[in-house]
Amino acid sequence: MSAEAEIVLIAVVTAVAASIPGTYLVLRRTAMVSDAISHAILPGIVIAFFVTRDLNSPLLLAAAALTGVLTVVLIEALRRSRLVPEDAAIGLVFPALFSIGVILISRYAGGVHLDTDSVLLGELAFAPFDRMIVSGIDLGPRALWTMGAILFLNLAAVALVWKELKLATVDPSLAALLGFSPGAINYALMALVSITAVGAFDAVGSVLVVALMVAPPATAYLLVDRFAPMLWVAGAVAASSAVLGYAAAHVLDVSIAGSMAVACGVLFGMAFVFAPRRGLAAQARRRTAQRLDLAVRMLVVHLLHHQETELERVECRLQGLHEHLRWSENRTRQVVREAEDRDLVARADELVLATPAGRRLAEEAILTGV
Repeated sequence: MSAEAEIVLIAVVTAVAASIPGTYLVLRRTAMVSDAISHAILPGIVIAFFVTRDLNSPLLLAAAALTGVLTVVLIEALRRSRLVPEDAAIGLVFPALFSIGVILISRYAGGVHLDTDSVLLGELAFAPFDRMIVSGIDLGPRALWTMGAILFLNLAAVALVWKELKLATVDPSLAALLGFSPGAINYALMALVSITAVGAFDAVGSVLVVALMVAPPATAYLLVDRFAPMLWVAGAVAASSAVLGYAAAHVLDVSIAGSMAVACGVLFGMAFVFAPRRGLAAQARRRTAQRLDLAVRMLVVHLLHHQETELERVECRLQGLHEHLRWSENRTRQVVREAEDRDLVARADELVLATPAGRRLAEEAILTGV
């Protein structure tokens, strides 16, 4: 396998692994907790490195998970005190923990390959050079095995506690009533977020981890309405972002992680505008249709009030109808055409008269006030 193919494969596996816990964070409306955790686990990584003196030690993952849970515990403690809101609690906890990690690195680990740039930005281009070799056999990039194991862990966790995790995400009160522990499930989820974040640090950095945890699930949220499809769509969007980002980085000769983050943003932007139900375009079409429907109702109510006698029918003439309704001529003709298409009005020479269906709609509108 070529180095380029290995880079893309690592990126895809990392993206899908990050999108799984990210989907739950988005649904819980705690997406920025991923940013907090991805920064706050730095002191855990540093302390574990001081103990093991090995950047590849599994203890780093365990320490990161514990630090992530500690971050959530501290945020929850501040929030429950009711002295600060949740967003302020996040803004207080993660800068403090991240700063501790930076101080520890600058003071005690200045001579090793453990720096803030590698943590924040990462570099996928170097991932294929760090190989996993067992008994002289090259098994491939270490990052691929690490993120593959984390992807399997995330999938297994979701499969094992699918119902509990779904219920605690959608309705924590009902979950507690049924005997589950939403708090324990929440901490377990944050542990997965922490493990995923630290596993991806060396390859892609925390910035891209946050993008992959938030943007693909947010995109899926705009595209689908059901829980299970959202996980699949988020994974597909994450994988697509990885492939498209690498292609853009290769063509433009720019940062791979940066290009993938931009690809996440571009795909989200497309969904934000063009999503079938929640996109801006769909919302604009619904608002236009609602305004047109309201105008049609106003038209038939006006006709109902003025078409009964010959004296009042002067207000039903098409030429002067816009003046009585205080619309523009173009708007009036558009509304009349729509009402005709719906068989609510009919023209008789220059008069516009409500049909029986139009009368029923007008009477209903009068009764309901709509």
